[in-house]
Amino acid sequence: MATPSEKLADSLASLKNLQDQHVIAIRSEKLSRTHRERLLKNGFIREVIKGWYIPSPPDEPVGESTTWYASFWAFAAGYFNQRFGTEWCLSAEQSISLHTGDWTVPKQLLARSPKGNNKPTALLHGVSILDVRLELPRSEDIETKGGMRLMRLPAALIACARGQFAARPIEMRAALAVITDASEVLGRLLAGAHSTVAGRLAGAFRNIGRNQVADNMIASMRAAGFTVNEIDPFKDKPAISFPARETSPYVNRLRMMWETMREPIVKVFPAPPGTKADVPSYLKEVDAIYVTDAYHSLSIEGNRVNTELIERVRAGSWNPDSDNADRDQRNAMAARGYWQAFQLVKQSIEKVLTGQNPGAVAYKDHSAWYRELFGPSVTAGIVKPADLAGYRSGPVYIRRSMHVPPNQEAVRVLLPTFFELLEREQEPAVRVVLGHFIFVYIHPYHDGNGRIGRFLMNLMFASGGYPWTVIPLERRDGYMAALESASVGGDIKPFAQFLASLIGNNGALP
Repeated sequence: MATPSEKLADSLASLKNLQDQHVIAIRSEKLSRTHRERLLKNGFIREVIKGWYIPSPPDEPVGESTTWYASFWAFAAGYFNQRFGTEWCLSAEQSISLHTGDWTVPKQLLARSPKGNNKPTALLHGVSILDVRLELPRSEDIETKGGMRLMRLPAALIACARGQFAARPIEMRAALAVITDASEVLGRLLAGAHSTVAGRLAGAFRNIGRNQVADNMIASMRAAGFTVNEIDPFKDKPAISFPARETSPYVNRLRMMWETMREPIVKVFPAPPGTKADVPSYLKEVDAIYVTDAYHSLSIEGNRVNTELIERVRAGSWNPDSDNADRDQRNAMAARGYWQAFQLVKQSIEKVLTGQNPGAVAYKDHSAWYRELFGPSVTAGIVKPADLAGYRSGPVYIRRSMHVPPNQEAVRVLLPTFFELLEREQEPAVRVVLGHFIFVYIHPYHDGNGRIGRFLMNLMFASGGYPWTVIPLERRDGYMAALESASVGGDIKPFAQFLASLIGNNGALP
């Protein structure tokens, strides 16, 4: 007779078979009732809605959202595909979000399908989907990206609601900037006799400085006999220019975010001390705070089924709490790496205090901080040497966050832009807040982004003459909530206020 461990191993093998087929949205009939109940009991799958499941790590606490947010887009794609086949696509507005690189998990995902039921379906953690019964765009106006069926950008710009321009100006301007010639939208406007939409889009293109696109659009529509009245759908003018050669929605979004967030930061952040710091004294104070900083920064910072796990379970040797020695070694190597990186950050601070540009110093030195941070873990065999090669080569997810960091291709265009903005920024407070926030928003590494982000923050604090500032473990929830407010809601003020409240507290609660 098979032991309980052998039975669970058999169920895990069935789950692994589905995962090897890249199935994330698991319908109940994909697993036998016995396997399903066994996997549920042991925490290897989680029910999303009746009859639908996702894989989950068995040690994830009840109520934890990380796995759900990380699985959301794959689950949604699988769910829609199994319900509608290819007869569905996302709404115009949601399509534009994804085209511009915003993969934040929405509170409600809106899709259209001739088979839609016009009813919202509640999922996990306050997220829902709504499939609306609507005809689909022409097949040539639909494309698949990240598993999701989207309206192509020109079609989505024509179909989206007028209010979207004022409600989400950063996103809409980033989308418009991708269009380099009026011909990309004109054919659809003319075929659909969209004279009102043509006037709105012409005004929108003129708003971002694409006057030639706007002029060609209006002239072509009028030549075809349509009456076109140009209307700017935005509430204001953009604070940055949109060079014709810069069409990356990621870069344009970042530049707009930076400019939009500057004023709220300056309003709430205390002015810099205004006196030039004494370099030896400043570095001595940094040394004195190391133990406190390391404790709090490390403390702030625990699954895909594989063959090894299945065999450990089959042999009865699986115990999620048995590897204390491994965890102790990981903690020791993390602490050693933090100390080594801290020494290099001090050298970077010295460069800044003696007159070098803080953004340029950060750009040049942050990779060395990262290598030192994980060097001991590589030596101990905990981290692969290839992981020190540079920025991540795959997706990454942030615990409990609805924000999905940009893909690996975007990281490589965003980081130079980020450091360029940091180098040009004249306000120390903006360097402090956005130096930390934008870095963790991009999340360029598989691990260590929070620690590097806090190092960047303190390098920028030093550039303004502010003291090294510790984010206390006891305020982790407020810290993460403020970052989430900026990442998901675009509101930087709570994060700026949070950091301002900590200045000079040396790790003590204010």
